[in-house]
Amino acid sequence: MLPFIYNKWIVLLLNFFFSFLLFIVFAPTSNLLHYINALFYVALAYLIVWLISFIIKGRFLDGIIHGFSRVGKRLLNDEFESEWSDERKLSTKISSRFLNLVLFQVLVLLFIMSGLLFIYYM
Repeated sequence: MLPFIYNKWIVLLLNFFFSFLLFIVFAPTSNLLHYINALFYVALAYLIVWLISFIIKGRFLDGIIHGFSRVGKRLLNDEFESEWSDERKLSTKISSRFLNLVLFQVLVLLFIMSGLLFIYYM
């Protein structure tokens, strides 16, 4: 991957730029509420990515994938080794650094969105 992707502040600036771009393109009028909505959409996308990655990293899907591959190999009459530890598990493909980056983005975006909502309703 690109090295600047793991810099959380550059990614945060890119998120603000992307939410501003969403605001400019899709907002019917230019007001603070529509920018808050655009910021929410970006934060929601990050939240969904974080939840899916957290479930995968927690090794919940490793057993399910192993079971399906075992049934599939038996249906195809392939020889199936009972050793499960040597095959690459799905949970090892997601790094903790990625999880921390996405969680940071979600928390900061939701915090800023909450502050903007507080300003909007005052």
